[in-house]
Amino acid sequence: MTSIRPRVLVIGAGFGGLAAAYELSRDGLADVTVLEKADDVGGVWRENTYPGAACDVPSNLYSYSFARKTNWGRRYAEQPDILGYIRDTADRYGLRDLVRTGVEVTSARYDEGSATWRVTTSEGQTIEADILVPAVGQLSRPALPAIPGLDTFAGPSFHSAQWRHDVDLTGKRVAVLGTGASSIQFVPRIRQLAKRVSVFQRSAPYIIPKLDRGYTVAHHAAFRRVPRFGAAMRWLIWEISEFFGLALTRVAPLAWLIGLLASANLKWHIKDPVLRAKVTPDYRIGCKRVLFSSDWYPALARDNVDVETDTITEVTPTGVRTADGKLHEVDVIIYGTGFKATEFLAPMTITGRDGRDLHAEWGQGARAHLGMAVPGFPNMFLIYGPNTNLGSSSIILMMEQQARYIRQITEELARGGGSRAFEVWRAVEQAYDDGVQSRLDSGVWTTCDSWYRTATGRVTTNWPGLVREYQRRTTTVAFADYMEVLPKALPEKQAEEVGA
Repeated sequence: MTSIRPRVLVIGAGFGGLAAAYELSRDGLADVTVLEKADDVGGVWRENTYPGAACDVPSNLYSYSFARKTNWGRRYAEQPDILGYIRDTADRYGLRDLVRTGVEVTSARYDEGSATWRVTTSEGQTIEADILVPAVGQLSRPALPAIPGLDTFAGPSFHSAQWRHDVDLTGKRVAVLGTGASSIQFVPRIRQLAKRVSVFQRSAPYIIPKLDRGYTVAHHAAFRRVPRFGAAMRWLIWEISEFFGLALTRVAPLAWLIGLLASANLKWHIKDPVLRAKVTPDYRIGCKRVLFSSDWYPALARDNVDVETDTITEVTPTGVRTADGKLHEVDVIIYGTGFKATEFLAPMTITGRDGRDLHAEWGQGARAHLGMAVPGFPNMFLIYGPNTNLGSSSIILMMEQQARYIRQITEELARGGGSRAFEVWRAVEQAYDDGVQSRLDSGVWTTCDSWYRTATGRVTTNWPGLVREYQRRTTTVAFADYMEVLPKALPEKQAEEVGA
């Protein structure tokens, strides 16, 4: 057999897409092209520029294993530092040369005659590839609430992921809808400028103190001079995050301890009994994302911040009306309402073998073997796909592992010396999905409504175990899980040679 360089098309130049580009282009394995609809790399860290935007995973772990950074400014890096790291890594490893910016993918179709993928862009261009790697993530499409009158508001209104830096909040009355991971970061910042901030809360989050601090000269010196210091710290943070994950997925007493910490944090900062009752969660800890902040509760306790818990019935030209009939007049509305996390790969149209429409296949919720491979869609492997999100730890660990897995398949295709494709057996994917959903059904994420679940109640986002388990299950590709799909256009003799 001869060796070839498979053509790989990666969609998205965030952490996941660049991890795939690095792994698949390493040692000249494949001819990799990354298509990015924006004008630069960075993914969510390019888009989310709201005040206070930062990671809730320590920066030492929230980074690539192949590109360790020792000069982070803080224990929990803020958005400018993270985006700078992504850009620097793309430059350092030549990944930017693989990226075509300003190219939006609208559709992808598997061509059975040639066993290739044909991708169409918004400009009408068609690009062919042997392997398709969608890496658009779960948190890339902002979600707005289904509230009557959203378009009638006369003042500025915007989603936190589309921050309007041209809107001066100084002295303004601001309504913030949502109390998720973004809101708990920007509300403490904008409160310092605004005349009044009204926070409209649907459900109260569990908040654990964020033990953040700036790194000192001594820290940086230790990272540079002490052998393995950075690696040891990364390992320690990982073990702590795995412990946290264990509490959320397997060991209820550990979750109880974390809940105790969250309760103590609430009582320490919120003395007013009425406000404390409003911001006390009424669901099992872990069902929704547990958040880290040391300034959220102090911000809520300030005189110019109100927490509103009545249901919003409409948005009017002058403000927000709640179920009690009160009109809260405001100058600006900010939606901290999260993302369309369960709408994987939308709005792209993906067509597989025999004309299968991916979104129709996922009508009951997205699913994929190991979060990467979908029956009927040969040589398509997702990064950060269904059931690979984490309730704790660093998602970059999952993305890198997926990239290594896809590399093994790419290596096998390269050794084959001809056009062919790997498609996961439907029975294999079904057995895997049954196992994942069985574990999820008995876990905490099905005990309340959250962005982890679809409208039918299926958890399509989260991995039910630890990162270590996922790495173990994806360390070596079990090629028996896949059938080989040969081009229909190949003559019979040539097909036999390719499949040899």
